[in-house]
Amino acid sequence: MSQSAPQAAHRIARTIEDGEGDLRVVMVNLCESPLTWLHARGKLTDRQFLAGEALRRDWERAGLGARVTMRWDPAPVAKAKRAGPGISDPTVGQLSARERFDAAIRAAGPGLANILWRVACAGEGLAAAEKALQWPSRAGKLVLTLALDRVADFYRMS
Repeated sequence: MSQSAPQAAHRIARTIEDGEGDLRVVMVNLCESPLTWLHARGKLTDRQFLAGEALRRDWERAGLGARVTMRWDPAPVAKAKRAGPGISDPTVGQLSARERFDAAIRAAGPGLANILWRVACAGEGLAAAEKALQWPSRAGKLVLTLALDRVADFYRMS
């Protein structure tokens, strides 16, 4: 069974540690987010998946992710009193997305926001997020689903 060129272009080999100190090579689909993976396997409801995607979309629109390329915006002018040429001014859409993202994270709650951000926005798998937060195995799925339910309520998803 051969893969088409577009499918093969989104797969890369990654070396991971299997938990016992041994290294393994696995194929990773770069187009598949942890939320998509969980949803496709029936671990998230449609409502939870859509809530996570809405949160990720607001996070991306707000420009909260790390920049990996150089910014070519003009440098801000010192002591400027208002936005004008040469001053980087966030758009209304970017500011609105930031406000929605912050409000959604607050709606998730302090104990749930960490795993939610790691999985939905940063793209960490559940196992990696659990390890980073020093949680027991399989605890992340329960906490993530609770957080996604709260975020779905925030976004008024039925």
